[in-house]
Amino acid sequence: MQGPRPVVLSGPSGAGKSTLLKKLLKDYENIFGFSVSHTTRQPRPGEVNGKDYHFVTREEMQKEIDAGEFIEHAEFSGNMYGTSKGAVQAVQAQNQICVLDIDIQGVKNIKKTELNPIYISVQPPSIEILEKRLRDRKTETEESLQKRLTAARVDLELSKEPGLFDLVIINDDLEKAYSELKEVLLE
Repeated sequence: MQGPRPVVLSGPSGAGKSTLLKKLLKDYENIFGFSVSHTTRQPRPGEVNGKDYHFVTREEMQKEIDAGEFIEHAEFSGNMYGTSKGAVQAVQAQNQICVLDIDIQGVKNIKKTELNPIYISVQPPSIEILEKRLRDRKTETEESLQKRLTAARVDLELSKEPGLFDLVIINDDLEKAYSELKEVLLE
């Protein structure tokens, strides 16, 4: 893995990672590139294959994992997610800083690789605010929402591990959170 040091953004669903990432990629499109993850879940309305995710079958993904093509992978809510070596290399080939959006399991897996990224955790101000954000999306059933909240509690607890993240951003104000993110990355 040659090229500039990648950036790992992590945090529970609804913390605001995607919003911050979209802003960063829009403002600095020549500097940062997004590593498009693979998933076995179905696309949500408006999601584009190859842009938001590489939507694949469980069989396809398992075959590539078995072949050693993934840096990290995890299962969440019955679906597989993962970052392929090819996705990171595609960004690095453009001479851009690769940004990866990864859950806490993925962070722990990447720590065991030679990727050596900057680790940033994006967190909600509280579980209550996170729940409101997830409900406002109107993309979840009550069951999947409860699974996401349970995962978020675990994620926030695990993220307290000393040395796991280089920076923790509490996203209670989008502009302030974006400022903190830019400050670290533009160094």
